[in-house]
Amino acid sequence: MPSTLPDIRFSAAQPEDFEALLALRIEAMRESLTRIGRFDPARARARLLAGFSPADTRHIEHEGQRVGFVVTKALRDCLLLDHLYLLPAHQGRGIGHAVMTQVLDEAAALNLPVRVCALRESAANRFYLAHGFQLIEQAEFDNTYLRPLPATPHPM
Repeated sequence: MPSTLPDIRFSAAQPEDFEALLALRIEAMRESLTRIGRFDPARARARLLAGFSPADTRHIEHEGQRVGFVVTKALRDCLLLDHLYLLPAHQGRGIGHAVMTQVLDEAAALNLPVRVCALRESAANRFYLAHGFQLIEQAEFDNTYLRPLPATPHPM
């Protein structure tokens, strides 16, 4: 991970952004899903649409370009990192780390652990493990991770 985080900005998603978000998700996931024989744009549309909440969705911008999006939902028992996608050309540059740092800061402010689900065969699994997530469940195609709140020091 880089010692300095890249400059990223978030902008609010709008309902009319759905098609652009879907296209980005498809591009970001195509390689992983193709590799396991599960690439299906109709399934991708249905899955994104099922939980689409513009209020919880933010575009990720870097150097004036939209390069991805993130969806977080504050639930009773955790902050759900529902989606985090970066265009392939922008992966591996520390942008995901900068986004994750922001997500973890938000979770800490809410005093909530973070939960995320990742395709079992995706490189995202290494990314989540490197950010302190612990595997809590494996399904046929997905892994579920939880990043507990950091332990707070006890007062002396």
